Amino acid sequence: MGNKVALHNLGCKVNAYETEAMQEMLEKAGYEIVPFKEGADLYVINTCTVTNIADRKSRQMLHRARKMNPDAVVVAAGCYVQAKEKEIQVDDCIDIVLGNNKKQNLIEALEEYERTHNADCNVTENEKNVKNQENDRKAEIKMEEIGKTKEYENLHLTKPGDHTRAYIKVQDGCNQFCTYCIIPYARGRVRSRSMEDVLDEVRTLADNGYKEVVLTGIHLSSYGIDFDKEYHLLELIRAVHEIDGIERIRLGSLEPGIITEEFAEGIAKLPKMCPHFHLSLQSGCDATLKRMNRRYTSSEYAEKCELLRKYFPNPALTTDVIVGFPGETEEEFKESYDFVDSIDFYETHIFKYSRREGTKAAVMPDQVDEQIKAKRSAQLIELGEKKRAAYEQSFQGKEVEVLVEEDLELNGKEVQIGHTKEYMKIALETNENLKKMVAYMRKGNYEKAFEILKNDHFGTGRNTALKMH
Repeated sequence: MGNKVALHNLGCKVNAYETEAMQEMLEKAGYEIVPFKEGADLYVINTCTVTNIADRKSRQMLHRARKMNPDAVVVAAGCYVQAKEKEIQVDDCIDIVLGNNKKQNLIEALEEYERTHNADCNVTENEKNVKNQENDRKAEIKMEEIGKTKEYENLHLTKPGDHTRAYIKVQDGCNQFCTYCIIPYARGRVRSRSMEDVLDEVRTLADNGYKEVVLTGIHLSSYGIDFDKEYHLLELIRAVHEIDGIERIRLGSLEPGIITEEFAEGIAKLPKMCPHFHLSLQSGCDATLKRMNRRYTSSEYAEKCELLRKYFPNPALTTDVIVGFPGETEEEFKESYDFVDSIDFYETHIFKYSRREGTKAAVMPDQVDEQIKAKRSAQLIELGEKKRAAYEQSFQGKEVEVLVEEDLELNGKEVQIGHTKEYMKIALETNENLKKMVAYMRKGNYEKAFEILKNDHFGTGRNTALKMH
């Protein structure tokens, strides 16, 4: 086995963190990181299983790796292989399987595979055939019964791929068991990373020049509930806030239940806290929420949004909504649509319900037709675009703070790209090199103030451009 390795990540920010951690492990072990294309000796794919599409993409990437180099070693890691263990056993494109909580064993697994492979080279073809008949699977599988796992898998990062913002995994697993979700079966129960371990990583990142950290997890709101000690997410945020060099703290997806008066008031007192909150909704209809096993009502959710708006001026509230959940009638969809309309989210991420084998929702009656899902999705996407534009328009003429992250060509001009604390993407037209700097858009900082230019787009998202004139 050669030392050229290519990695590919699928899925969420937690997966992305784990992929970067595996890359760092490989680099420290002497492997050369190369692009995910032909020519690698080793391919590592961190898979996802949140939807049927994610499953399909995971399979496609695994088979693409095998096609790019039939002689390479292909490693399949993560949620898809954890949830689909039986299917993985008969997929001959995979050499090594690392289930969740086993990614830390990557180097050990590679060394073990190489020893076994070298041993196989010394046996006769007849002996190989006998061995293959005795073993009905090709892949070396490292997996545990994830539902019984109580230990947090300690992975570490010192230099994430994003050279300005660092995502930090602080928690794994979920105890909620929403009826549509396969993740508790793929990730196991809640397991929290020790506070000191988190803080050590944040200090290292700050020393390496990172200005913003994003605390993330499979169910971030549950951070600390598995500890005997009396500290949870708020205490962790306060501790991170004390670390010199870090100028911004951002949170991953939150459950509405964590937004209490104490929590909202507590984080509002922290100047580094970004007023950008992703509160998972899934539906604005109470009947649908009950079938989903979501543990709040629409009115309770609205109260949480108001709490955040009480303590933060014009915060960016974003959310997820599922359309076409089993039993969702036109009346229920209308109720959900009207509720989403009333909250005035900055961004709304729309998902068509994906039937996941092994979940309660998969066997519910009154499954919704795909065409109906598509129609409802389009309606909510259109609404979301209007709300996004209205939110960005509310900053017209106001001073903003931008963490500058990268250079880009936009409409034939060289610009510098960054995000505000609300996570609005901004293009700065300036001759100064502001990369890795927090630019405060106040009068007197630059020759002239910046003004918002409407209808400028770049990359894959909708954006706002600020121009010096």
